[in-house]
Parts: sequence; structure tokens; C-alpha cells
Amino acid sequence: MRDKLKKTIEGGVIGLLMVLSGCYEVDTTPPEAPTGLTSITGDEAVYLYWNENTEPDLTGYRLYRNDAPSGYFVLIADIKEPCYVDRDVENGITYFYAVSAYDDDGNESELSEEDCFDTPRPEGFNMKIYEKDYLPDFSGYSFEDARPCKYNSMYTDIYYDLLGGITYIIATTGTLIQDMGSYYMDDISYAPIDGWDTLGVVPAIDGHVYVVWTRDNHFAKFRIKAVGNTYVVFDWAYQIAEGNRELVPKSLKYMRKEVLHD
Repeated sequence: MRDKLKKTIEGGVIGLLMVLSGCYEVDTTPPEAPTGLTSITGDEAVYLYWNENTEPDLTGYRLYRNDAPSGYFVLIADIKEPCYVDRDVENGITYFYAVSAYDDDGNESELSEEDCFDTPRPEGFNMKIYEKDYLPDFSGYSFEDARPCKYNSMYTDIYYDLLGGITYIIATTGTLIQDMGSYYMDDISYAPIDGWDTLGVVPAIDGHVYVVWTRDNHFAKFRIKAVGNTYVVFDWAYQIAEGNRELVPKSLKYMRKEVLHD
């Protein structure tokens, strides 16, 4: 009796599965791994974006992070759009990222294959320094310390000077500078490889962006907002990580999407 009952139950289960399998085919195929994962450096933020998957049953993406290029990546976000702003970061620390895609049935792809890493950096706005002979103690600027200092201080990277009626930004000994031209801050995302001014002396021009390569192998950039005979006002960004040329986001398209995730 027990065996017969067991067989009856088993038969009913098998029959039910057969009926269900005829009505619904279980999807076990995951989406393709996302491609094109890219990061843009921010101030205590990393802006991430990648190519959008095209599977019709795509549900979203899972973003992972690690403090090393290999090993265990921790899930930090489950999102719908192919972009994300990671604000749980510290300036000067390098983070490694990978992203996967998943569908309506919960099938998750492999992690993206790109080696994507980033090191957030600080920035500042409306900094004011003064002409060397007018107020020498506040004529220079140290990007590392984010403060004005004396033009000939050992900490100074650049200073402001008036020579022959023309205003100049001067790089201190061992520091290089380059006038990138009339741009917005976000237009310059990386320090250039070459093109540095051989004398370290460039005219101070309102609306121009300048890139600085410090004597201790750090990169900075600033954009002049106002120029007078006795002062100059600028916005700036500085990369804490030695030798890292990333300076500021260049694409506002992806920065605007951050409101979706805040």
C-alpha cells in the first residue's frame, strides 16, 4: 500500500512537471557579460559607465568592487541603468570594479573583463592668490596642501606675478606647467604626456585651463575665473595618487545620471 501510494504521488509530480514544462520553458541562459566598463575620477566619487546590454529580458546590472585587481569582488549596487556613481570611496585610494548583467529569471552573467580601476582626487573652487610683490605670503599655491603660501616656499607649486604689465602664472623649480587653452574644467580629464612649457612661465588668461606636473610626480589642473593686477581666482583639481594623470570628469552626460541612484 505504501509503495503504491508512493508511486501514485511520484506519478502525480512527474505529470505536473510535464504539464508545466509544456506551458513554460525554464530560462537558464544568462545575459552576456557587460562590455566597455569605464571609470572617471571625481572628488570622493568614482563615475562608472558601460555599454548597455541588448537582451530583451534584461532586468539590470550588479556592480562589484575590490581593493585589488583579483580576488573577491563585493557587490556594492544593484541598478537598472548602465551607469553608477560610487560615493563610498576615499580620495587617494585605488578601487577596482567589475559589473554583471542579470535577466528576469535571475540568470546572472559573468563579470566584465575590463581592468577597471580608479583613484578619486580632491578639488576646490574660487581659490584666490595675490601678485608676488603685492602680497608675497599669499601669492603661491600648494595643490597638495590645498592652500596659498609664499611664492618661494618649498611647498609652492605655482605663483602669480606681474611682469612688464603682463600677468603670469609661474611654476616653481622642478614643476612643469601647460596652458591647455580656453576650456571648461570638465573638458580636461587627463594630464598630457608632452607639450609642457620649457620656461615654466605662462600668461594668466581668464577662462583658460592649465595643467601642472609637480616636482614630486603628481598632476593638478586649474581654471582661471578672474584676473586682476593684484590677484587671480581659480578652480582646481589635484590627483593624490602619484603618477596618475586622471584629473576630472570630461562627460557631463554620465554625471547627470547620478540622480537616478542618489
